[in-house]
This record gives sequence, structure tokens and C-alpha cells, in this order.
Amino acid sequence: MTTPPTAILFPGQGSQANGMGRRLAEASPDVMHLWKKAEAASGLPLRAIYWESGDENLMAETRSLQPAITVVNLALWFYVCGRFDPVCAAGHSLGEFSALGAAGVLDVDRLIEIVALRGRLMAEADPDHVGTMYAVLRLGLDEVEAVAKDVCDRTGKLVRVANRNTPGQFAVSGHREAVEELVEEVRNRKGKAIPLAVSGAFHTPLMAEASAEFAKELDRQDWHDARFPVYCNVNGEALIEGEKIHAAVRRQMTSSVFWVDTVGNQWNAGVRRWVEFGPKGVLTRMVRPILTACNAPDGAYTTEHIPNLDAAAAFVG
Repeated sequence: MTTPPTAILFPGQGSQANGMGRRLAEASPDVMHLWKKAEAASGLPLRAIYWESGDENLMAETRSLQPAITVVNLALWFYVCGRFDPVCAAGHSLGEFSALGAAGVLDVDRLIEIVALRGRLMAEADPDHVGTMYAVLRLGLDEVEAVAKDVCDRTGKLVRVANRNTPGQFAVSGHREAVEELVEEVRNRKGKAIPLAVSGAFHTPLMAEASAEFAKELDRQDWHDARFPVYCNVNGEALIEGEKIHAAVRRQMTSSVFWVDTVGNQWNAGVRRWVEFGPKGVLTRMVRPILTACNAPDGAYTTEHIPNLDAAAAFVG
């Protein structure tokens, strides 16, 4: 049977799970090498944190989470790669770096070092906790953006839609007082707002200093052309040329994540199957509402989620 055109997806923050990646690492010296590489790059006992501690707060810390999630995502992909040829890849925020590794844009060992640095810089970017983020649901994009503009105009502070996850689910990010004003108005309008466990106002200009420092490291890397197109967060568009991907990734930390555009553009390009590699299936659940807004017929596409060794083994048969 012919495999439908398939996109591979990789999640970022919020997808961590206790015990993630352990059995796969214990079954594969190559995967265990990635964990050890991530521990050396981050200076943190990642296996103890994610395999033994069970501490939700510890596992959510961006400094440890970023290299750990990247290792798990890539380990799952490498287990099944070669069994089918994806037509494209994408990753949500941090997950974009897993997509770059899967597509051969960056060397995997160097990529682990890069995401460890990214995690440290983002963790240290807001020591005074001036920024925060919330998930917003049950309101449309235009309404949320109008509220954000009004709050910015009234307060002189920054708040904006940082992640466009589905047509009815967004993350807002910015100065704490502005975000809290927006949240109050969202709730007044019968929307729902949930605080996110993050250490700063990610995907806004408040990350500019960390982004500039991170860009120096990105500029030192060898950026290869992708083996298959990577849909980039900053605009949801497909790129293949290494230097164009480099330019997009340099902007990622301060730019919004255009995930609705990413999946919608993949659909328009002919993708009919989405496979997510990562612990929780967050991105898999986003596909349906995005494609419903694209008027995709029920039954015209499929989604699959590969969270662990058992699922990966079943996938390859």
C-alpha cells in the first residue's frame, strides 16, 4: 500500500514526561550517548531528573527540559527513520531543532550542545521575572490580538500572541502586568486563560538579549541543505536551503510561532499524514482543529503519535 505524503512533527516545552526515553536509551548505546552528550553540554543530571525524580517542577525547568526533550524526540525518529520517507518536517518552538536534526540541517552532536545553550540562555533571560505567558482558549485570533493591542496602548507594556497553535488556542506572552490585564479581559469575554510554567516572555522582543547571544552560536555552525523541507516557526513556510533556514532560526526566539500556518501550509502542499515523535502527543491533537478550519474533509488525513519504544517498535513492525 502506498504511504500517503507524510510530515514528521516534533514537540517542545510542555511535552516532558517522567521516564521519557529511558527504555530506548537502555536498548541503544547510540541513544545513551545522546543523553550523556546532553548532560555534558548542560551540566545537569538529566537522566536522574527525567528517569528517577518524578518532580514535575524540576522536569519543567527550561534549562534541563530543552536538551532532554530534544534527545527523546530525535531518538524516537532515528529508531524509525529509513522505514518511510517524509515529505517534510516541522517542530514547535524548541521542537524545531529536532526537525533540523532529523532533516540533516545540523549535526546532531552539535545540535544537542546548541539546545543546551538555548535552554540556559532562556532560563537566565528574565532573572527579575518581568515576563510571563498564558494559554488562551475559546476566543478567536482577531479578538485576542485586539485585546492585546488595547492593553499595549493603555499600559505602554508589551503583550502579544506568541504561539498560534490552533484557530482557538494561543499562547500570549509579554510583560507580566500587561499579560495579566489581557487575561482579565479574556475571562470577562468568557474565554479561558491558563498560566504556563515558563521562566520568561518567550517568543517576544523581551528575549532580545538572549536571542542575540544565541545567534552568535548559530552563526558558528555549518548549516546544510535539508534532506526534505522544514516548515519554519517564524512564518510557517517551507525551506530547504541551509542558510535560509539559518536566517529563520536566528529570529525564532523573539518571533511568534505560526503553527496554524505551518500545518495549513503542509495540507495545501499535499501532506495527508502527520506523525509526531515525542512523549505526549500535543501536536497530534492540534492537527484536527487546524485542518477543520482549512475545510479538510473527515477521513482525508491521518495522525499518529510515537511516544516511546513500544510505539516506535509497533510503527516499524
